[in-house]
Amino acid sequence: RRGIAACIDPSAGLTEDQKEFQKVALDFAAKEMAPYMAEWDEKEIFPVETMRKAAQLGFGGIYVKPDVGGSGLSRLDTSIIFEALSTGCTSTTAYMSIHNMCVWMIDTFGNEEQRHRFCPKLCSMEKFASYCLTEPGSGSDAASLLTSAKRKGDTYILNGSKAFISGGGDTDVYVVMCRTGGPGPKGISCLVLEKGMPGLSFGKKEKKVGWNSQPTRAVIFEDCVVPVGNRLGAEGQGFSIAMQGLNGGRINIASCSLGAAHASVLLAQEHLTIRKQFGEPLANNQFLQFKLAEMATRLVAARLMVRNAARALQDGRQDAAVLCSMAKLFATDECFGICNQALQMHGGYGYLKDYAVQQFVRDIRVHQILEGTNEVMRMIVARSLLQG
Repeated sequence: RRGIAACIDPSAGLTEDQKEFQKVALDFAAKEMAPYMAEWDEKEIFPVETMRKAAQLGFGGIYVKPDVGGSGLSRLDTSIIFEALSTGCTSTTAYMSIHNMCVWMIDTFGNEEQRHRFCPKLCSMEKFASYCLTEPGSGSDAASLLTSAKRKGDTYILNGSKAFISGGGDTDVYVVMCRTGGPGPKGISCLVLEKGMPGLSFGKKEKKVGWNSQPTRAVIFEDCVVPVGNRLGAEGQGFSIAMQGLNGGRINIASCSLGAAHASVLLAQEHLTIRKQFGEPLANNQFLQFKLAEMATRLVAARLMVRNAARALQDGRQDAAVLCSMAKLFATDECFGICNQALQMHGGYGYLKDYAVQQFVRDIRVHQILEGTNEVMRMIVARSLLQG
């Protein structure tokens, strides 16, 4: 593998501490993830033990407070780590980013008893978490969700279902948005469920284009009894909790796209140097040189945008939510284009599963859909502009 050119070096501008844990994450991705990425995809393996090794490095609760087992790092630090890990296996890293979001939600909005009950085992990845917002009939219009929780003494009786849940059926903890009040966002609350609760079941494992190292299933609630003590925050606070979680989730998933795009640029660079057509290396073709330059430029622009949004969220800036939406929109669109162009540069080889570039294309395509579709990201940005 050729070296990384200084102009696309992901360590540019980082502190010494950030460079150090970036190196740890890159080394882990190269040794513990990349060699198995294709196998996990083909056999649909959820690499639990590999993720637990990552958790030993502090990657199970990256931006969770240290008193419950988290690493206590910033949003920018988190972005750097997820970008690095994603160079090894984007699908697995994307699940880890969702897990981290769930632990952060419990850490941030849970009371002390809840934080100490759930977070330590999630940060060590002894247990895994899933985020349950989307329903069969409410995707982009999340505030219209129908899963209901009726108060009955010291419990809620939960009925409904969630769709497209990453880790569903294989994970242990489910952060569930449900309706405890009237219609609209103010009627939504957040409950934490544990696998094995009566009335909690799962649909069939979905067959997907990518993201095959993480299972996806429907999560079904049939008179599921949940203690009131498992509610995060107050009744009616659920939608706010969900959206605040997603601000970070959007940076996380954009960071995973950066890692896939960075890896794809390096694969394209290597292929152009080695592959010959018409008697000379593809690297001598000016059209392909221009395409590679565009890919590198778009990668660096996307990275700067994601890191800018991460800083804004960490600092609690008023425009943080919009910047997170901008970064998610731009990075996931641009990075998919970069990976797709890298595949094209490989010619027919790029379409073979022996070559990693096709898996990066398949694994990051869904990033333009989840954590809020890129159409919704445009709506958020436009609303901010038009409301002044």
